[in-house]
Parts: sequence; structure tokens; C-alpha cells
Amino acid sequence: MIRDLSETLRAVLDDPALPFPDLAAANIVFERPAPTFTPGQTTVDLFLYDVRENLELRSNEQFLRPNGTRRKIEPPPRRIECSYLVTAWPVGGAEPALQEHRLLAQTLRTLGRYPTIPTKFLQGELVGQAPPLPMVAPQIDGLKSPADFWTAMGNQLRASFTVTVTISVPVQDDFDAPLVTTARAGYGMGAGVEETIVSIGGTVRDATGQPIARAVVSVLDAGLSEVTEEAKDEITDGKGRFRFERIPQGTRQFRVAAVGFQTLTRAVPIPGRSEDYEFSLTPL
Repeated sequence: MIRDLSETLRAVLDDPALPFPDLAAANIVFERPAPTFTPGQTTVDLFLYDVRENLELRSNEQFLRPNGTRRKIEPPPRRIECSYLVTAWPVGGAEPALQEHRLLAQTLRTLGRYPTIPTKFLQGELVGQAPPLPMVAPQIDGLKSPADFWTAMGNQLRASFTVTVTISVPVQDDFDAPLVTTARAGYGMGAGVEETIVSIGGTVRDATGQPIARAVVSVLDAGLSEVTEEAKDEITDGKGRFRFERIPQGTRQFRVAAVGFQTLTRAVPIPGRSEDYEFSLTPL
């Protein structure tokens, strides 16, 4: 994923729509600026020197996405800051120092124009990543001591600026979990609860797992108390789903009927597991 970020930055700097001929002619690399780095053509070097988590953006909120009769749970990713040291290396021409300054300015103007990286430049695993990738150029809290950095590289001090991009890096695998299929509500007077009413939801499918639309799901013995005096038949939607809002707890008889299928009658505990509310019909 970090490699995809480097390729994304290269795509930003290689944008043919940019009005900077010097930058357009430069080679974009990601090499360590050591004494052995001697490019043979004019080059802009983005050296990745720091990778760290942005603790202020850390989140514990999980992402929930429907996945058939279950749901996919995506643990929150880590928000990782990747910092690059940007240097310019002109080759040939008069006054190399001024060429270096011009190339640095053009690179800074290009990267600094985007508070977040536009989606058209994203590469690899970064495609479709949300939220958008923040980019700061130049990064104020860049190298604390440029002289110490260049001494550590064994090279001479050189003009540079830092660009920092924050990406989302998943650190845990996604997993499936059952949908929430029951909800309880107590009814009564004073401290004594007289009845517990449960809301449930489920699905009707054929033997191959395909949803059956317009199946009739009935609760045959839902009771006659005042709080449950309402229709006990539900029609499944286009995805085979049904929902009952008010059913007394206990073991209830369900009947499921659909055109072209054998009628199914089954005892179901209320409340129960999500699998208890999944019905499979056999063709006639």
C-alpha cells in the first residue's frame, strides 16, 4: 500500500495537464539521497524517510456492511502518515542552482495545490479508499534538523521540503457476523412486567439459496393479548426478507408459503438465533 502511495505521487507529478515544462521533463524517483545517488538526467527525488501512525485520527468505530443474511464487519484501519523528503537534481544546462530552485518550486506548487489527492491519481489499493487522502506540502513539522539528516546520509546539505500524506492501512481482517434479528420490549404496570414483546426479522430462500419474493410468512399462535392484536402475516420483499414488529416471546409456530413451493411449518423460539429465522422452501 505504501508503494501504491509512491506511485500515486508519481502520477500527480507526471500529470500531462501541468503547465511546468521543467517538471514534465524530469524523472520522478524514490531513492535514498546518499553520495552514491548521481542521476544521469534531471530528477525529482521523493525519499520516504518517516512512517508513523496519526494518533489523533485513530478510531475504534467499526464499519458494518450488509452481506446477505449476515453483515460484514470491517475493523477500523490505522491512519498512517507517510513523509517524503523532496529534492531536485538538475543535469546539464546553465546555472544548475537556479534550475534546482525552479524545479523545487514547480514540484511544490504541484503537490501543494491538492489538500487531498484527487481520485484520478490513486493507484493500486488506494483506489476507492475513504476518507480522501490528506496531503500537506510543505509539511511544517518536517525534518527537525536538515543538517543532521544530510550528515546521516553522508551527503552535503541540500535544499528540500517535506510532503506528508495520510493513508488508511487495514491491520485486522474483515469478518462476518449475524444480523441483529431480535429486539425486546417489556409491557406492564408498575414494577411487574406482564409481557415481553419481540421484534424479529428473517429471510425465505429456495434450496439453492436464492431469495423468494412475495412468500407469505405467518405466525399461527402469536397469542390474543391486546398488545399483539395485529396482522400476523408478512410478505417477503424482493430480497426474501420479512419482519415482525410485535410477537410474544416463547416457541411459536411459523408457516411459510409461496407459489411453486411446498408449504413449510416449523416451531421457532422467540427470541432465537439469526439462523432460526432463515427458512428454506422445497419446490413442488
